[in-house]
Amino acid sequence: MTTEQINPSPPGEGNPLPAGLPHVAYVLLWYPLFTQPFIFREVEGLKEHLPLTVYSLYARNLRHCSTEMRAAADSVRTFGIKAAPLFALELLRQLLTHPLRLCRLFRRSMFRRWRSLETFGENLWAFGAGLYLGRRFREDGIDMIHAPWPRGAATAAWVAADIAGVPFSTSARGDNLEPADPDLADKLSAALFVRANNAADQARIEAFDRSQARGKVALVYNSLTLPPPAVDSTASRSGGCTRKTPRLEQGPVRLLALGRFDVTKGFDVLLTACGILRERGLNFSLTLAGGGGKVMGLGHLGAQLVKMRKDLGLEKQVDMPGLISHNELPRILDEHDIFVAPCVVHASGRRDGIPNTVIEALAYALPVISTTVNALPEVVRDHETGLAIPPGDPQALAEAVLRLVGHPEEARRMGRNGALLARDMFDPHTNNLRLAELFISWYAHWKKTCAA
Repeated sequence: MTTEQINPSPPGEGNPLPAGLPHVAYVLLWYPLFTQPFIFREVEGLKEHLPLTVYSLYARNLRHCSTEMRAAADSVRTFGIKAAPLFALELLRQLLTHPLRLCRLFRRSMFRRWRSLETFGENLWAFGAGLYLGRRFREDGIDMIHAPWPRGAATAAWVAADIAGVPFSTSARGDNLEPADPDLADKLSAALFVRANNAADQARIEAFDRSQARGKVALVYNSLTLPPPAVDSTASRSGGCTRKTPRLEQGPVRLLALGRFDVTKGFDVLLTACGILRERGLNFSLTLAGGGGKVMGLGHLGAQLVKMRKDLGLEKQVDMPGLISHNELPRILDEHDIFVAPCVVHASGRRDGIPNTVIEALAYALPVISTTVNALPEVVRDHETGLAIPPGDPQALAEAVLRLVGHPEEARRMGRNGALLARDMFDPHTNNLRLAELFISWYAHWKKTCAA
């Protein structure tokens, strides 16, 4: 089935989904989740081209979710602690009816050297959920399963796929590969296909362990998660964006950094660079928005960054408003001149891929200063869409800011180029069609293989 045969128009209003498409189950720990707007956009976009049902293993958490996310939550099959009796009953049923299979699945999934008790607990819950979902998927008419994350969600998908007799696929990203969970290689080997959302991670997945995933890793970039900025005919040739920023001549220069307060973000490097900028006499402000604490993977450096801001005497220049809703992002982006992504590689090997905030900043025609970590050079192209600097170098970061401030026309040109790149590389319609085509073609391949 070609892309044109899928469903180029949204369903409804005379455009129902064609018959014969695989019914896909999306398995996540939380859905929707305010830190994963790209997953939300992916799911809602795929629903225009495929029958798709979302299963959320944890209880609903709509904190900081956008209005659109909240509206979509009612269609999700959500479990959480209330489902524990269901999972326990299914465990007993499997023990009585298929004891050997249950032992095999438990040994395969849980007899691992887990890095932490938290990771073990996540996978134990996912194992129980997978037992239940295996039977539930048969009842719901599910043809294939996808886990957008290769950890707990993929554990549930792998177990459920074995019980339901259907294939599963997964995705892997920068910080999933190093440090990797002990079962990642086996999951990549068992998956029908693996989706990567950037070329750097695609290469890393294909080379992971003994290259079990080589030949079945597909690259589909994420989609833009915000509505595009206003466009007019006069702006279309320069990225289609009518924003007046960067307004670098008017001062103070408004810097913006968004993300989890996590070790991979390099925000400590950014604050050190801000100290250098102040010493150099630059009139600037920085909005450093994000969250701390370990809940939902938000990092744990909040208190450290607040203390660092105070120690450097930057409390007047650096605003730390905390977590912001996705609804607020267009306004925040529109109010700033330069976006900064000083990402680093942690000693454990953890690293980002392409932070979604970088994609949105490019789409809003902000010139981006980023490091050369992992996949960032795919979008932050030095002197084309922004400036690329070495990771962990506050002096280079400060010099990059001064470069853009001193060359405002060059900064505006980079912003326009970035908007063009984001519009093309992260186009929701194109990328969702590509992803839908992957599900259809790989499912057809699986059925053909089973029939052989």
